[in-house]
Amino acid sequence: MNRTKPSQRSVVVEAPARLHMGFLDFGRLGGRRFGGVGLTIDGLSTRIRAERATSNSAGAGYPRILPLLEILQRKFDLHTMDTNGGCVRIEVEKSIPEHVGLGSGTQMALAVGCAVARLFDLETSASTVAALLDRGRRSGIGIGAFDQGGFLVDGGSAIIGDSGVPPIVSRLAFPAHWRVLLVFDDSAQGLHGGEESGAFCALPMFPEASSAQLCRLVLLRALPSLQAANIEEFGAAITELQQAIGDYFAQAQGGRYASPRVAEALAWFAGRGASGIGQSSWGPTGFVIVESEDRAQVLLEAARAWWNGNGGNGRTALRFAVYQGRNRGGEIWVREARAQNAANYA
Repeated sequence: MNRTKPSQRSVVVEAPARLHMGFLDFGRLGGRRFGGVGLTIDGLSTRIRAERATSNSAGAGYPRILPLLEILQRKFDLHTMDTNGGCVRIEVEKSIPEHVGLGSGTQMALAVGCAVARLFDLETSASTVAALLDRGRRSGIGIGAFDQGGFLVDGGSAIIGDSGVPPIVSRLAFPAHWRVLLVFDDSAQGLHGGEESGAFCALPMFPEASSAQLCRLVLLRALPSLQAANIEEFGAAITELQQAIGDYFAQAQGGRYASPRVAEALAWFAGRGASGIGQSSWGPTGFVIVESEDRAQVLLEAARAWWNGNGGNGRTALRFAVYQGRNRGGEIWVREARAQNAANYA
């Protein structure tokens, strides 16, 4: 059996965070279910560096990377590709916070899978990597965020048969001047793993009329208003979607929002005229869509003063940060160690 020698190539992959703003249908009558809505976030991401090695390794604090590498070795048949059995060393340069509703698991899996594929010159797609690593079973928003960025709607997963990752059926650019103000509660985590799966199984039937209303809300209000950069109409549509989905999940997460502190902050923002308010995925991270950088900074400073200053009256501190939407997907850089200036990515 021919084996190639390990190269000195390194691959860097950056995978952006995403907001998951809700599902459209939980029923079993239309052939497909779920159907996700979400937004790619700029400035908040996972970035890893991958190199061939004599054994699989990853940085301390990232135990889930090693199982991913083992799956990829089997699925890609990497043991035939070099004398070290296709082993990879992963260095995590930064990462999306885990279990706070920003897609950390999917983005880490996509980053690792795409880095390994590029490291061994394998032609594959993010959707293929996601399927190999068992990501994107319910929602294609995270994969779409990695592929192309922007504001995304996926077409749900097939009820019968395996349709793979839910397809992105709409992608619109998010206005460059709009901002997303995120509300972090570092004392809490959203449902994940087995608890998340159990929660989905225990949810009551979702009324068909409610699903129809949410589909109309997204197709006839949210998407056209986003295309027209009408933040009042877009924000109202997203808030209505969030209220419906939050109330449906309330029995699983303890209320419309997973964190009472974030819920209080979101109500505070709403009282100051903000729109496009909700929780990403299972939370606890909340979001507010804001019409400009100036307005976002005013709200940011006021919120920090109220929650983390004397005005908070003993409230548990929250973190607030302002981001832009991201209208491009993840990025991959390859570095070949064959020249003195190899630090420049190609």
